[in-house]
Amino acid sequence: MTPAPTARSTRSSASGPTTTGRPAARAVGSVAFVGTGPGDPGLLTLRAVDAIAGADVLVLDTLLGESDLARWLRPGVEVLDAGFGEDGQPLTHAGRAKLVTRAAKSGKRVVRLMDGDPATFNGLPEEALACRKAGVPFEVVPGVSSVSAVPTYAGVPLTTNRSRAIHVVTPHHSKVDWARSTGDDVTVVVLGGPEVVAAGLGDLLAAGRDGDTPVALTERGTTTEQRTVTTTLAEARRALTDAGLTKPLLAVVGQSVSLREQLSWFETKPLFGWRVLVPRTKDQAGATTDRLRAHGAVSDVVPTISVEPPRTPQQMERAIKGLVTGRYEWIGFTSVNAVRAVREKFEEFGLDARAFAGLKVAAVGGVTSEALREWGIVPDLAPNDEQSANGLLQDWPPFDEVLDPINRVLLPRADIATDTLVAGLQEIGWEVDDVTAYRTVRAAPPAADVRDAIKTGRFDAVVFTSSSTVRNLVGIAGKPHPSTVVACIGPATAKTAEEHGLRVDVLAGEANAAALVDALAEYGTGLRLAAIEAGEPVVRPSQRKAAARRKVK
Repeated sequence: MTPAPTARSTRSSASGPTTTGRPAARAVGSVAFVGTGPGDPGLLTLRAVDAIAGADVLVLDTLLGESDLARWLRPGVEVLDAGFGEDGQPLTHAGRAKLVTRAAKSGKRVVRLMDGDPATFNGLPEEALACRKAGVPFEVVPGVSSVSAVPTYAGVPLTTNRSRAIHVVTPHHSKVDWARSTGDDVTVVVLGGPEVVAAGLGDLLAAGRDGDTPVALTERGTTTEQRTVTTTLAEARRALTDAGLTKPLLAVVGQSVSLREQLSWFETKPLFGWRVLVPRTKDQAGATTDRLRAHGAVSDVVPTISVEPPRTPQQMERAIKGLVTGRYEWIGFTSVNAVRAVREKFEEFGLDARAFAGLKVAAVGGVTSEALREWGIVPDLAPNDEQSANGLLQDWPPFDEVLDPINRVLLPRADIATDTLVAGLQEIGWEVDDVTAYRTVRAAPPAADVRDAIKTGRFDAVVFTSSSTVRNLVGIAGKPHPSTVVACIGPATAKTAEEHGLRVDVLAGEANAAALVDALAEYGTGLRLAAIEAGEPVVRPSQRKAAARRKVK
């Protein structure tokens, strides 16, 4: 089968001659000033995501980095650093404005990202006025402000029935009349680096605010690295130094801080602050890392396998041709990689999902089914119970000479796939074409610091989604430290982990990544409750290990 010819664009260049013979005017692009919120990617607005997805050029100097935005970025998007110039020096507002307008005047859609809300303590006026002067159209997409979001994530409401006013201060560049903020009914929010915040709180105390007023100091608010320390205004300077808090830092001064113990919801998540190792490829780990973040954890993805095409393409090409010409009654997908391999081959030949018409489709697992739905294909068969080849076999109907016009099944799979599914289908009357759609090879070892973190227990947990992830992780990086919580997706994976000398702490109730992460979160909740019941501080597994080592010394 030969690939279909590709269409050629006949659209003329914008800079080419017009029908009148005069050169066309050069197109001017546009700028969108987009608020990214205070650090949690989940706080991006829908409008912000749309703007980011449509950007030709992304200009950023924000808490959110390119990796946080990768899922929405177009291929080939140009990313410019608005934090530093080519000489390595920090850019001024004028320098950023020049960077933005120059990119837009080349005819591109420029998205300028700004922390929090663009109109609050950002350089929006200077950069937007520069766009106006340069004749570049612009829009502003508001974002969630750190002024309200960080206290909320710290469990501190800004207003109560006793606190009716809010004063927001950035004392770094301006003289502040602190006397206006000394009343007990005023909640004061101070933003800046540790030194700036310390000086501001000292000035507030000197202006007459009661030294016993509660204060909440929060660093890296709304992220899984958030840390909050509560103290009083009189002790705030010392608390800042003792805790070693860093920027971005926000302080809340007021009676509402006393509610934090009851209203804290973010830092009390079951896996808050846990560093979890995810041995999967980055493109497969998205759902797992998102769910871990929802439970408060930060993830480190370590690829343990590399997916590569078959050594020779002929077998897959014959299978695709047979699929189109009606050779098969069923096609069975056992992984996302199989879906991707078949889809890539379809696109190579100029085919699309319509070629599946009349063909019955089976899929193992919700993630594989979702990959098919994204392609426009709804599986006819998926396991009701066990999400595995065995589970699929339990529900697969036997071949019936009367009901089934064709007796052949196509299984596009990995080169190392087991024979369980093939043998089971043959036993119930089907003939099977077991085709190598892709090869899995062991990935290169991770960086030395990651290997060291695995072996020394700096990871709080590791989540294994298959037996191969266990074998390959141990092979390329060594065994996780005994203090690391080991979570496995199913009995077969747990057995492999135990065979490699690992203690399995968590077993998912269902064989899918979401259930695996939820089971780990339930385990984390148990650890937290046990510590509270015993009157001990709530610490992570890696912290328990470090504390035990210090005690031995």
